[in-house]
Amino acid sequence: MQHWSMRILLKLVIDCDPDAAWRAVHSPRAVAELYGPLLDLEPLVPNGLPTAWSPGDDVPVQLSALGVVPMGRQLIHMSERHLDESAGGVRIFRDSGIPLTGPLASLDVWDHQMAISAAPGEPGKTLWRDRLVIGGPTALALWPVLWGMWQWRGARIRALAPTWAHDPEPTEPEPAVSEPATPERATPEPSATGSTTSEPATPGLSATRSRRSGSKPLEPTTDVTPSTPDE
Repeated sequence: MQHWSMRILLKLVIDCDPDAAWRAVHSPRAVAELYGPLLDLEPLVPNGLPTAWSPGDDVPVQLSALGVVPMGRQLIHMSERHLDESAGGVRIFRDSGIPLTGPLASLDVWDHQMAISAAPGEPGKTLWRDRLVIGGPTALALWPVLWGMWQWRGARIRALAPTWAHDPEPTEPEPAVSEPATPERATPEPSATGSTTSEPATPGLSATRSRRSGSKPLEPTTDVTPSTPDE
């Protein structure tokens, strides 16, 4: 029986920065959204999917079409690498797992790589290059089905990329505005007769008392408003 090797390529410029796209490919939830609602992924391990993929992860998942029709099981094996190109750094996320059961289990090669880099001449955007290589006696027959799914996936990547925007920067609390201090009113001294009287203000008396006590007279306050996958 003849052994076929086929590949599917995507090349997109998406509306998010490379760091946001790199976080997204490491998020099982974000990756699952790329296939939804056509394909659903359910973990087959007791502790479920990790919060984020890490190099060396091996996670079996159950695939189902539209969340209803079983499509077999697949092993996800994750690795990553970083390359330096003339146009800048490239980060590559790789799933080299293998279909375990179902229609895709006839494949003996499954190599899916996603390359993330800055889009040349488009600040704040990402060049996303996607390559799936499949091999086996049924690769030729399965290629059109997977090609159609990858076109759907590419449309989902474009649509969801703006939601992967970088984490919001912490906002600094506004400085508290202190109200101007209100000078305390001096308490009149009782007179010899026991009654309380107020003496007429004498020019220079307040300043003299302030100098004696070592403090300055109050000033008026002023309100200040403040190697990538080959194509």
